[in-house]
Amino acid sequence: MRFDDDAGLDTSEVGDRRGSRVPGGRATVGGGIAGVVALLLGLFFGVGPDQLGLSSGGPDPAATASTAARVAEDCRTGRDANSKDDCRIVAVVNSVQDYWSQEFRRDGTPYGGARTILFTDRVGTGCGAATSAVGPFYCPADRQVYLDLGFFDELRTTYGASGGPFAEAYVVAHEYGHHVQNLTGTLDRARDGRTGADSDAVKVELQADCYAGVWAHHATTTPEESTGRPLVTELTRADIRDGLDAAAAVGDDRIQERFQGRVTPESWTHGSAAQRRQWFTTGFRTGDAAACDTFR
Repeated sequence: MRFDDDAGLDTSEVGDRRGSRVPGGRATVGGGIAGVVALLLGLFFGVGPDQLGLSSGGPDPAATASTAARVAEDCRTGRDANSKDDCRIVAVVNSVQDYWSQEFRRDGTPYGGARTILFTDRVGTGCGAATSAVGPFYCPADRQVYLDLGFFDELRTTYGASGGPFAEAYVVAHEYGHHVQNLTGTLDRARDGRTGADSDAVKVELQADCYAGVWAHHATTTPEESTGRPLVTELTRADIRDGLDAAAAVGDDRIQERFQGRVTPESWTHGSAAQRRQWFTTGFRTGDAAACDTFR
């Protein structure tokens, strides 16, 4: 995966709270076993802590005023995105939002953007306080994506994914799929508290996987507004394999088998490895958000 070296990056779409502390020290879950429990309950790779009633605190006013100074200084062009991990996240966020903004405009609907907040260890959000143990998530209350970059190492070492830049891009694009669902009202269907292979919670997650595939289909042809050229210049078959591998690695069945030694479909919240691969592939093959109707 490569970006246009000369393209400018819009760092206003990414906030940087790495190294900051959340006053009071209250957070959604801790590390270790508590983190595993959070994964099995379905916070992992999904929507905000409030979705499962696990939040133990409100947003931190000081933290929400982040100015993203670090990424603003370091991440100026696509060349930076090709050489620095955090700048690559900025570029992916820019590309994903370029696509959805243009897609909404074609439908005559305004697209309200969402920022990605980089953090370490713990963070205050509009959905309550959370730790990095819950994995990346989208908070519908403040319309922001939250990401601890250390998660990508864990995706390889703990969950067995092959990793790679596009595996990271898939994660980001999945979370922005939740933002699209929030804008269209679909996200509300996951709030009934039901779990299981046929639950709305699983269908919402699989649709977000499909939306990530739709973006990937268009990534190298979506023009960046300031240059008129695509920000993403190269996306290879190997990149897509990395994305599919990451999707499968966080399937409910694989996580359950790894951490509890058995698969219990009645408690699924995100779908099986095969389902996650299937729906990402559907989005990538068709490039059509209308093909992502997991509820039909």
